[in-house]
Amino acid sequence: MMVYLNGNLIDEKTAHIGFDDRGFLFADGVYEVIHIYSRKFFEWDRHMARLQRSMAGINLSEVDMHALSKGAEALLEDFDGEEGILYLEITRGVHPRSHAFPPPEVRPTILMWVRSHQPFSTDAITQGVSVITVADDRWAKVWIKTIGLLPNVLAKEKAHKMGVYDAVFVRDGMVMEATSANIFIVRRGILRTAPVTNYILPGITREVALEIAKEQGIAIALEPFSVEDMYSAEEIFLTGTTTEILPVTQVDGRTVGKKAGAVTLLLLDALRAKAYAVS
Repeated sequence: MMVYLNGNLIDEKTAHIGFDDRGFLFADGVYEVIHIYSRKFFEWDRHMARLQRSMAGINLSEVDMHALSKGAEALLEDFDGEEGILYLEITRGVHPRSHAFPPPEVRPTILMWVRSHQPFSTDAITQGVSVITVADDRWAKVWIKTIGLLPNVLAKEKAHKMGVYDAVFVRDGMVMEATSANIFIVRRGILRTAPVTNYILPGITREVALEIAKEQGIAIALEPFSVEDMYSAEEIFLTGTTTEILPVTQVDGRTVGKKAGAVTLLLLDALRAKAYAVS
């Protein structure tokens, strides 16, 4: 497999990053994940806009976005699949370990690769997945898509050990998001999701799902909701680049609908139609 590293397309077996890279030492970096449909990047511009916001959020030097785009296109040319995922990571670069930022001449490390992606099975979509709730112990700048994801990793592992798909972060009784996806509920006929704050990642698929819902005339409320609201919802679903729109039918052992709901499936169908139409 070929990877893009600091301006060069090289074989993954020859790609090396210094052990003094700040991404390795401090998780000092940001990332993006972009879905590829029919060999086209979905919502590339929105992902790049979020990437630049994340970089600004950690005072990371600007990168050549044109070169970045060209590198991604070169990876796509080398990719032999139809559907896949582009992973893009930018760190503050390689410099001997010190908490303070390195001098300005140290350039960011830029890494990208493309891999194939398998959508969720029909059974998972029809029957939905199970989740648990966990206390939100992440830092207060979740809106930055940073590579420092240890709290998310620990929460996801707890979910896996309990035999469920994912964990949902809860802060002061209010639902935030899952470990790598935003979360929506349908309650009393209204589609609800928490508004973007410093504790919510502004998901691209979340944004697209809200636009589709508006186009479909679905009532929307961007407001916080509680765990109890989630337990009593008619429908629950997750949204994310790799998740797309994934129904949830069980939370903390409580059943919320026996199968995917009508709103969830409508939005999923519309999302995929949009993705393939654009591609």
